[in-house]
Amino acid sequence: MPRITLPDGSVKEFEGSVTALAVAESIGSRLAKAAVGAKIDGELADLSTLIERDCAIAIVTEKTREGEADPDALYLLRHSTAHVMAEAIVRVVPGAQLVYGPPLESGFYYDIAFPEDRPLKEGDFEAIEKEMASIVKEDRAFTRYEMEYGEGIAKLNAEGSKYKLDNAHRAHEAGSLELSWYATGEPGKNWEDLCRGPHVPSTGRIGAFKVTSLASSYWHGDENSDRLTRVYGTAFFSKKDLDEHLNRLEEARKRDHRVLGKQLQLFHIDDAVGQGLILWTPRGSIVRKELQDWIGGELRKRGYTDVFCPHIGKLDLYRTSGHFPYYADSQFTPVMDREFIVRISDEGCSCAELSNMVSMGQVEGYLLKPMNCPHHIKLYDSQPRSYRDLPVRLSEFGTVYRWEQSGELSGMTRVRCFTVDDAHLFCREDQIKDEVQGCLELVKIAFDTLGLSDFRVRVGLRDPDSAKYVGDPAVWDKAETACREAAGALGSKVSEEPGEAAFYGPKIDFIVKDVLGREWQLGTVQVDYNLPERFDLWYTGADNEKHRPVMIHRAPFGSLERFVAVLIEHFAGAFPTWLAPEQVRVLPISEKSADYAKKVLDDLTEAGVRATIDDGNERVQAKIRHGAEMKVPYLLVVGPRDAEAGAVSVRAFGIDKDLGAMPLGEFVEGIREEIASKGASSVRGRFEPVGVSAG
Repeated sequence: MPRITLPDGSVKEFEGSVTALAVAESIGSRLAKAAVGAKIDGELADLSTLIERDCAIAIVTEKTREGEADPDALYLLRHSTAHVMAEAIVRVVPGAQLVYGPPLESGFYYDIAFPEDRPLKEGDFEAIEKEMASIVKEDRAFTRYEMEYGEGIAKLNAEGSKYKLDNAHRAHEAGSLELSWYATGEPGKNWEDLCRGPHVPSTGRIGAFKVTSLASSYWHGDENSDRLTRVYGTAFFSKKDLDEHLNRLEEARKRDHRVLGKQLQLFHIDDAVGQGLILWTPRGSIVRKELQDWIGGELRKRGYTDVFCPHIGKLDLYRTSGHFPYYADSQFTPVMDREFIVRISDEGCSCAELSNMVSMGQVEGYLLKPMNCPHHIKLYDSQPRSYRDLPVRLSEFGTVYRWEQSGELSGMTRVRCFTVDDAHLFCREDQIKDEVQGCLELVKIAFDTLGLSDFRVRVGLRDPDSAKYVGDPAVWDKAETACREAAGALGSKVSEEPGEAAFYGPKIDFIVKDVLGREWQLGTVQVDYNLPERFDLWYTGADNEKHRPVMIHRAPFGSLERFVAVLIEHFAGAFPTWLAPEQVRVLPISEKSADYAKKVLDDLTEAGVRATIDDGNERVQAKIRHGAEMKVPYLLVVGPRDAEAGAVSVRAFGIDKDLGAMPLGEFVEGIREEIASKGASSVRGRFEPVGVSAG
């Protein structure tokens, strides 16, 4: 008699095995009708899942109790729609071989190998969607069936798909004794796919969908393996939700930092330099430098000291820290002595043998640093420390290097070389709470100043079932408690996620939501008892005995490259005045106003304003258009009347008409206030009393 515990704590008993749908029906017919899946002891499952033991069940519906879209329901929907899309594609392109098709946070994709003579094109999308609509209309049930592993392999061998065979082998290696298929309809009569599930009850539950794009991919992400086509799509329970999503995507395309970065001349990526390596242009460098100077000033107020470290370090340094070989797959190849390489090559040493020697610590070499912390640790350890010296706060805009796969590189959000606004604090155990709290407050100041006010806090904990974490469990318990307490004191939304900790300690991440509702992991604070242990750090306590410090890692921005990319998209390239590469552009109406325009420029420059002059021969309307395209916060149109009055005609970005005339001195004073405050527009505010909208 299974005892089913419901989310409200009540218990239902059944005389025998029961499906998740029957549990929903026992609660109420409305719930059963709305149900699309279930969570059984926290695991997402089909409604048809048979329950034969005591467990906890939550019925999954389209909406949560708060009326928001349920992420679990969307997962089920999109996984199911990926199957429907795959069935439609093999109808449109016979001979297409399916590889795998997982759901994503905002949609789904399916990797597919298409015949060389019949690649998929965007022109096929309409036909695919037509077939999908037909499958949805048929309202076929998603039916699961299972086979013993050997029998299932025989079935796949008969079908001849090496990709599905590989999926089956991997499932078996992960511990699966059986293989499962899902048929959209009756097994053996309708389309089916090897799949673990789960799915919505039937194709008719798929409300609205769209095939969105194509991309190249590789089997298992290996660029030396089979080249595949990744077909992206998305699905929602209602057309309204789909339309809103597509509108957001269109807005996101307009805000794409890769497009705006080129248009606004902020950064450049060149194949001759290397993919994933950012060249900051003069304009982009201004944005970066302003951010660095501002956060650097905040750090100095809080007792941080700047340090500078080399871009490489000895392999033994990273062996001690655990970064090598723990991060070996995402690091550049170690740099070794040239004469040594020549000698072992002459001796016939293979690449595999050399790799083993490096991994075993039999070979010394250098590594492009994947992290800044080992260098900062050595700075702390460079002199004796007393309990009176702590906390020691070391900060650096340190550049680090990661070997990302080429298919994973994306503009400035995923790169191979990036700079972190890094800092490491070494403190006593009784100082942890205050120091972590100070780090979190600094992150909040950074986000509030930049208008990134919609964020949540994620406490990343260790996964007790994983072997990747180093250190004493008792020490981990203390570090996790410190993170929980500090995060809870912020007054923001806090979630805990096992498995998200760094290998050396728990962390607090800030997940920021931009104006399009997309989430980005930016600032982070980490409490670390382990690296001080691994490096044998100590300080002399009040008792004149040696004590181990605790290390705190923190970065309000994280990667500067990624942070600037997020800002570009958040502001749609229209940075606030203090951050804009070009804050003012002076536009003389004609050559007659050139001298006055130069005076305006000189006054602005002397006041510390980043200003330029457009003294070309184009008409002023064309100059205004060019300034708007570069998203310059203020355009100052000057003509003979302005020169006579000592004034400027002000046009602010985003407003289609002049705000009006303003004395030059008043404009300079206003923009200086605006830049210094890093806040609301001081210049526009000066026009509001006379009835001009600031827009």
